[in-house]
Amino acid sequence: NDQTTDLRRAIRHDGPEQKMNVVLITVESLSASYLGTFGNTEHLTPELDRLASEGMLFTQLYATGNRTVRGLEALSLAVPPTPGQSIVRRPANSDLFTLGTVFREKGYSTHFLYGGYGTFDNMNAYYAGNGYQVQDRVSLKKDQISAETVWGVADEDLFNMALRRFDDEAKTGKPFFAQLMTTSNHRPYHFPDGRIDMPQGKRRSAVKYTDWAIGQFLRNAQQHAWADNTVFVIVADHCASSAGKTEIPIDGYHIPMIVWSPKHISPQKVDRLASQMDVAPTLLGLLKFNYTSQFFGQDIFATPTGPQRAFI
Repeated sequence: NDQTTDLRRAIRHDGPEQKMNVVLITVESLSASYLGTFGNTEHLTPELDRLASEGMLFTQLYATGNRTVRGLEALSLAVPPTPGQSIVRRPANSDLFTLGTVFREKGYSTHFLYGGYGTFDNMNAYYAGNGYQVQDRVSLKKDQISAETVWGVADEDLFNMALRRFDDEAKTGKPFFAQLMTTSNHRPYHFPDGRIDMPQGKRRSAVKYTDWAIGQFLRNAQQHAWADNTVFVIVADHCASSAGKTEIPIDGYHIPMIVWSPKHISPQKVDRLASQMDVAPTLLGLLKFNYTSQFFGQDIFATPTGPQRAFI
């Protein structure tokens, strides 16, 4: 291949690879501006604010787009947004080099779990075509659903489905990587009653419910033996209300990311400018994985501290 156009490069790290389970929680429409950590005074995210103080908080991370499929594209493929349609929705989008590819090369099972119907936006076909085991709301029985909308089941139902899946995976002895996609923070902003002290039908209420569900999930997960060897990553797919006509409001792309694993990662802030397309290689760098990369994105811990960039 012409070396000027060949993306492949060897990624090498000192020290042993960390074969930990990885759970990547992609949260619907979670703008950084909702978090108290970033200055919000409405107390919408007590759980995420606690996790941010306990884990690795990325303070300058930006989404590549303003639709879920753009976030999924950047997080799984580590590519900038191409003109036209997201790769997730394009034909002939199977057998690509994804984050899951690297994990499978390392002996992991890889999963995509979604609270909605994965036929929407071609999600199931995309992830299944790229080697992930796919599970969505079709897998849930009626008594496993506490609330649902046209978009999907309550986030807590997705997380409970994930816990069952992870228990099964842990029995195999193989490490697992799973990407979850939530749906509760989406119109009509409906969620189970009695979870939070805010009314139904409001976006800010849905943010607080999603925050509650994430906190509950991590507390439940810690009751399972596999959690001690697991890295949890919480990141948004895009911001709320970020779609515009012409100008690009930078604040409309600022999203939070927290890497949380109390026994393995000490509290810290990462202030480097980064994009969603840098998440996959940065995460693999934290695990010290050696692999041949085809990602456009970069491990921000392994790049010079000079000029920084983020594609949006």
